Amino acid sequence: MNILYLHGLDGSLSHPKRSILEQYGAVYAPQLDYRNEPNCMHLIYEQFKDHNIDRLIGSSMGGYMGYHLSNALNCKALLFNPALAARPVEQEPMNFNPPPSQTKTLVLGAEDTVVPLKQTLQFLSKQALYCDYHISIQQGLAHRIPITIFETAVQRFLTHL
Repeated sequence: MNILYLHGLDGSLSHPKRSILEQYGAVYAPQLDYRNEPNCMHLIYEQFKDHNIDRLIGSSMGGYMGYHLSNALNCKALLFNPALAARPVEQEPMNFNPPPSQTKTLVLGAEDTVVPLKQTLQFLSKQALYCDYHISIQQGLAHRIPITIFETAVQRFLTHL
């Protein structure tokens, strides 16, 4: 299995999280500079369009990118607190026609003040015709994803879908 991981703003894939993902297949985790490269979405697409990506996982800003790129790469996505409704750094969007059967699994923190739950749900309600959503709202979860929640969500996503 080929897994593409997209980190959040000013982030990276930690070693413990990479180790979890590597149990399921090859992990691609490019280091992205969202602040200084406004065309990250285009660059990621061009870099990985021929890699046969099976699953895409993104967090925060990487969740925003993953939401759209999973359509272009024709793969299912697991998104942790994706910055769908608003972002502190803008990126050049790409217009993709989503395949009708795309599945997006979202893990949303009820206590997230960086990417507010209500805004994300409002965004998703306007997109409901285009995707099959699996949404888990985690009480007590803020913006950062603890390793235990990450591991459980990844295991469910990669073994049950």
